[in-house]
Amino acid sequence: MNKFNFAYSAIMCAVMLLTSCSENRQTYRIGVSQCSAGPWRDKLNNEMLAAQHLYEADAKISIVCAYDNSLRQVRQIDSLVDAGIDLLVVAPNEVIPVSAAISRAREKGIPVICFDRKIEGNNYTASIGCSNVEAGRAIGVNVVDVAHGMMTSVHKPLILEVTALMSSSPAQERHEGFAQALKGHDELEYVCRDGDWSSDGTYRIVTEQIQSGRCPDIIFCHNDGMATGAYKAVVENGVEGQVKIFGIDGMPGEGLEYVQLGHQTASYVYPTHGYEIVRLALDILTGNPYKHDNPIQGILVVRENAWSIATTTAELMRQNQNLVTIQDKLEDYLGLYNTQHKALWASIVLIVLLVVAVLLIWRAYVLARRAIRQRQALNMEETLFFTNSDGRTLRQVFVDPKVENTEVRSQDTIFAETLNEAIRQNMSNPNLKMEELGETVGLSRVQLYRKVKALTGLSPIELLRQMRLQQGYVLLCSTNKTVQEVAYEVGFGTPGYFSKCFKQQYGKYPTELRESTNQT
Repeated sequence: MNKFNFAYSAIMCAVMLLTSCSENRQTYRIGVSQCSAGPWRDKLNNEMLAAQHLYEADAKISIVCAYDNSLRQVRQIDSLVDAGIDLLVVAPNEVIPVSAAISRAREKGIPVICFDRKIEGNNYTASIGCSNVEAGRAIGVNVVDVAHGMMTSVHKPLILEVTALMSSSPAQERHEGFAQALKGHDELEYVCRDGDWSSDGTYRIVTEQIQSGRCPDIIFCHNDGMATGAYKAVVENGVEGQVKIFGIDGMPGEGLEYVQLGHQTASYVYPTHGYEIVRLALDILTGNPYKHDNPIQGILVVRENAWSIATTTAELMRQNQNLVTIQDKLEDYLGLYNTQHKALWASIVLIVLLVVAVLLIWRAYVLARRAIRQRQALNMEETLFFTNSDGRTLRQVFVDPKVENTEVRSQDTIFAETLNEAIRQNMSNPNLKMEELGETVGLSRVQLYRKVKALTGLSPIELLRQMRLQQGYVLLCSTNKTVQEVAYEVGFGTPGYFSKCFKQQYGKYPTELRESTNQT
């Protein structure tokens, strides 16, 4: 008995040592709630994805987009919180409606970073982003200089500001900074009209102003997308070259290109700095020092510096995209590595057990007959267990579990239905383990693998993934849930991996299926 206790202690020590050696460094789940889509936010998203493994701790970034819908953003934030994120990064679509959802996250102990935009009050952990007041002020100072150059003894230049949605903090602050720059310049005429962030809305406002008989000399739009609408109105009304247009964002393909072409007089680079957002999030999560407010400096773009800024920005964006591609491949490699890593440690544990078995060989003779009898009983049990008496294709139980069979059900059928129900009840858990499924049907991981493989031709992991994709297909066709929401509901850790598996299974991406379903 003393030798047995010694062997048992040796096994436990070996298992604990191997388990501690196989632990990975901490990975934090960070949920990102974007208020809208567009080139600026696409650039920001790519930067955050590229920074997932850049720092000492790893981050798992999950990004959702509200597409300018505050109610949708509230639902998405609640969904991210329920999914168990460690930290929330949010750009509120509107100040007041989204503040309640952020407060609910804070009540559950989840840190919140506001980037680009603010919420009502100070119920957030930290903020980061360029100062919208400074962006509006910098454009305003440049506008005043340009307006003075257009002034004559008989002409008082008219400056038209077309704001974005004034219930959002960027619109409020950009207007505030612009108005500050124009304050005290009574020699200039200033008109402000409320817009809604859209190019079409700006086009209508500028067209109405021109056709009113008082054509503006300068137009300031709250972003470069709105400036395209202003430029379209100017061209169609035959005053191109007479009107100076200003915007904010300074993105390649938009503001930077428009300034180079002469469509805009100036823009303001409103920097993204997704890397800084991820670093701030990890500092908060790991207990490192951080600042509550983290301003980022922007830069005024005029024709003289537009080319150099555009070239540098385009190259950085290309490198970011390459990093995102590397990240996707790294995720695949890490999955393979983890599988091999676990198999290696399992092999080492088996070797340790074999060594201990040599020390216990003296017990073999006494236990031999008992082991033979147990093995015979187990073989008989497995023979009956693996026998399918009703001729029903067991794989059909997983594909269509509601098919009725009035004949006496075999043990295989009962097993398949039990496993099917266990998978469906736990499908939304991205960390579902095969050992947990095995416990549900009373089998070890190895027995579960052999049983499922014999009945369906698939491994348990392949069967689980197939059922998740089938459920995802049904949700995409029958609900209005976003691809991200569907991916989380059926147990995929990231929408990107869900889309990749969905493409392999059905030959099209979830977005393509949704588009074809909407068209029909």
